[in-house]
Amino acid sequence: MELRHLQYFIAVAEERHFTRAAARVGIQQPPLSLQIRQLEAELGGPLFVRLPRDVVLTALGEAFLPEARQVLERVERVKRRMLQISHGDAGHIRIGFAGATYFEPRIPAWIRDFRARYPDVQLHPQQSNTASLLAALLDDGVDAAFVRTPFEMPAGVVSVPVADEPMVLVLPLGHAMCTRERVPLAALAQDEFILLPREISPALYDRTIAACESAGFRPKLGQEAPQITSIVPMVAAGFGVSLVPASVSQIRTPGMGFWPIDGDVPHAPISLAYRADHGSAALDRFIAMLPADSPDSSGSGPLDA
Repeated sequence: MELRHLQYFIAVAEERHFTRAAARVGIQQPPLSLQIRQLEAELGGPLFVRLPRDVVLTALGEAFLPEARQVLERVERVKRRMLQISHGDAGHIRIGFAGATYFEPRIPAWIRDFRARYPDVQLHPQQSNTASLLAALLDDGVDAAFVRTPFEMPAGVVSVPVADEPMVLVLPLGHAMCTRERVPLAALAQDEFILLPREISPALYDRTIAACESAGFRPKLGQEAPQITSIVPMVAAGFGVSLVPASVSQIRTPGMGFWPIDGDVPHAPISLAYRADHGSAALDRFIAMLPADSPDSSGSGPLDA
């Protein structure tokens, strides 16, 4: 049984006439009659009662008609869905977010615009760190990931820059520098710094160390934070001070604040990483909507004022 057998049968059932049905499906009447006889042989009985001027369905034909229609409707639905997926208008994308990259305003705006334009593409977010997400890309655990760069991309993984946000200081309230509009990094030479472990976020770790060394001191390393969002409450609890991307200043915890850096400001770049051979039209659509970068500002005063 082939789909054309179902199409021919439905045409005859609806037209109640072999000649009209043949014209409808674009073949001659004798081949159509042959196809129907083949279908009847396969189903084990006649589908039509042939009358002098028309045909009527037998009990077998009456039972078979809704089944045939459902099969063809299902086939059409599948075809439409596959066309949507092949064109990138439907499907799913698993997106990873490293190092609180979801706080950077351009990223949620990008996702919001994409979902509005392609509502049939399902986005599945996953939160982790840069190292784990790059490994997940290779293991097909995620399709794309917002990661903190610079980071050596594994073979077969490419990245496109998304944002280059400035870093700001996180200080506990009561710190001697809290009265300043902007704080020089050198003033924190005697403080303990809370950092993420380098193995999970080498970009932020190296940028912080390099910024401190550029300011004339090697930072004193204190308690490590398990994730970037943990730094804020740890500073509030008195574990030390830290440097974080400016977008993290959206987190508010009593007992701490965010201050712009007086002097050279380190930055925390974000890139979208994905496999070069991903083969997803939906992901191509997502990448194509990369928002234009805009100038960043390090602010002019305490960021939680």
